[in-house]
Amino acid sequence: MPRTMSVSDSILIRVAPSAVYEKLSDPTAMGRWSPENRGARILGEHRPAHVGMVFEGRNKRGSFRWTTKCTVTAADPGQRFAFHVHAIGVRRPRLAGAIALWEYRFEAVDGFTRVTETWTDNRRAWPDFLANAFDRVATRGHTFAEFQRGNIRTTLERLKAALEMDGSVDAGHVEGGPGRG
Repeated sequence: MPRTMSVSDSILIRVAPSAVYEKLSDPTAMGRWSPENRGARILGEHRPAHVGMVFEGRNKRGSFRWTTKCTVTAADPGQRFAFHVHAIGVRRPRLAGAIALWEYRFEAVDGFTRVTETWTDNRRAWPDFLANAFDRVATRGHTFAEFQRGNIRTTLERLKAALEMDGSVDAGHVEGGPGRG
């Protein structure tokens, strides 16, 4: 069976695109919303996200823990944030290779921001049968596309709840606009 190489989902959040971008473009904060990520360590100067910024993400699924090395590929405030995952390891990301691309897009919609999170499988050199077998072991029975679909939904819902609750609401929002995305 051919792999699904990319999945995405969106949600509407009652905050300005710049406020959502500010939160999601800080890899050290991702652990607040992601069901697997436990935060990150920025390598080099800690300043706002920029293309070329490198960070190591800490992750956990059940009792399994791993670290990834990532490089920011897009940092357009209020519009787009993206990064490539290009190394993985247990304590240190020593095994290099194309792993995944994560992308967040922000679009103003009637006083809300539509946040779209996309995961793309960059393991193009892996034969489908091998990737599917590995995925089912690593995710307890799912392909990574199926598994990431659930992770993305959870992340977006947690992000929405946190931003709408913590006072990051844009004072210029439109009352009676769309609800959940």
